[in-house]
Amino acid sequence: MTEQRAPKKRGRPRGVSDARERIIAAAVDEFGEHGYDGTTVRSIAARADVDSALVHHYFGTKADLFAEAVGIPLRPDIDVPAIVAGPRDAVGERLVRYVLEAFEQPDIRRRGVMLIRTAIGSRLTTPLLAGFLSRELIGRIAKTLGVADAELRATLVASQIAGLLLTRYVLRLAPIASAPVDDIVSRVGPTVQRYLFE
Repeated sequence: MTEQRAPKKRGRPRGVSDARERIIAAAVDEFGEHGYDGTTVRSIAARADVDSALVHHYFGTKADLFAEAVGIPLRPDIDVPAIVAGPRDAVGERLVRYVLEAFEQPDIRRRGVMLIRTAIGSRLTTPLLAGFLSRELIGRIAKTLGVADAELRATLVASQIAGLLLTRYVLRLAPIASAPVDDIVSRVGPTVQRYLFE
């Protein structure tokens, strides 16, 4: 009489109850030491002592994990391609409105301001945030433009939006800090539009 094996149970592997926390801790260390571009899902998994598939299971992509690890309030890798794919004559205004409306939400504003302040004042965080924005924001915008100077155009857009966030939410310069979102969109949007398409 042959011994029958019990069927394998499906679901989360045993012994990984703290795996999610270990992955986040490993991601913080890896991103801090190697920057966004120098960090891989595989290196994070190795540091956390888990399989790469488990990292993907919990967090999806590297951008997802970065957003979780540093608490970044926006997901340009997801949102920006949809904005740029819309009607071309108002892409600039849509990009500016997207960022401002997000930062008008108190929790996003609090976390975003903290991230901007940290990036400005830290030798570790500055290249980390710059790498993320270069890959997930600037790179994605540049790919959609299809022109020779696409990367320069996308970088100009990023500089305009970063400056807007800095003056309105970090430095709180009057009157830009209290100006209605619609007013800023109507003034800054055409500049972003020109960077992109003119």
